[in-house]
Amino acid sequence: MTLNNLGLTVALISTLSLTGLTAKAEELSVATFVPPSHETVTGALAWFEKEIEERSGGTLTMKLYPAGQLGAGPTQQYKRAVEGVADITFGIAASTPTIFPKTMLAILPGKAVDAIDSTERMWTIFEEHMADEWSDVKVLAVGNPAGGMIISTKNVSTIEGMKGAKIVPWAAMTAPVIKGMGAVPVQLDPTEHYTALSTGTIDGAISSINNIMPPWNLDEVADFAVVNTPATFNPVFFVMNKERYQNLSDAHRAIIDEISGLPFSIELARSFQDADESALKWKDERIAEGKLNVEWIEVSAEERAKMEAAAAAGMEQIYADYASRGVSNAREIYGALNQ
Repeated sequence: MTLNNLGLTVALISTLSLTGLTAKAEELSVATFVPPSHETVTGALAWFEKEIEERSGGTLTMKLYPAGQLGAGPTQQYKRAVEGVADITFGIAASTPTIFPKTMLAILPGKAVDAIDSTERMWTIFEEHMADEWSDVKVLAVGNPAGGMIISTKNVSTIEGMKGAKIVPWAAMTAPVIKGMGAVPVQLDPTEHYTALSTGTIDGAISSINNIMPPWNLDEVADFAVVNTPATFNPVFFVMNKERYQNLSDAHRAIIDEISGLPFSIELARSFQDADESALKWKDERIAEGKLNVEWIEVSAEERAKMEAAAAAGMEQIYADYASRGVSNAREIYGALNQ
């Protein structure tokens, strides 16, 4: 090596070392209304934290504010990100459905069979059909946990049993589908399901299977867990204050860009799907011990077909409602989701 080359090499190493030493450390505040034991925290958010810390060499970290410390409930979480109450928030898109009408179409029953399948389908069309609804924030993840269970105090495993039952859907927009199956839709936040079931305010709620066990414990206030109904979904999100994102260094923004979108969304969906699989094992163990508080019922193929036909009949009303609100391509978006 020549002396000149040696000098250039030393200078380069010195510059890189100095850059590393003077890199600005950033801590991102993350607000969620769920407890720290929730699968979105222990699964998806833990993955995100590990990725940003490892990729940044520890210069980009996060601090969690769980259980509504920066604001209770899911309804205002998107607004809190927009306003910078927290750098990142976790929320439920259906809690503010008027903001996300096109995204809400991913909720409806269709060809998706589970959370990951539904999430992948949504992200194939997200940029084309949905991204404009999220322009006030930096989207980190939008995933679709599956509503694979109706937890209830009434046996709703048949189309006849659905008649007159007060059922909480995952989103108000699915009310025509619920009505089509003969039930009465009642809109409540997920945090209210336990009390509403225990007091008889509702007969049932569409829910993730894992909500049968801690920390939600819906088996304590129900008599039936009904599965193999037409699956609905429930887009949930992690979003970031846009100004906070833009003020990060180029390197930190690049890290976030690399893992946001589909990668983080799949981890978010997976956190729910893994929790459901754990709940199924927990359910089997409880049944074997004679300790399951609810009767586990799988809807027959015949009754499932009746429910699907009834649900499909409600879709035309949904399309008409979208058209009245200025979304003329709702049928096209739904079709793209279910190719």
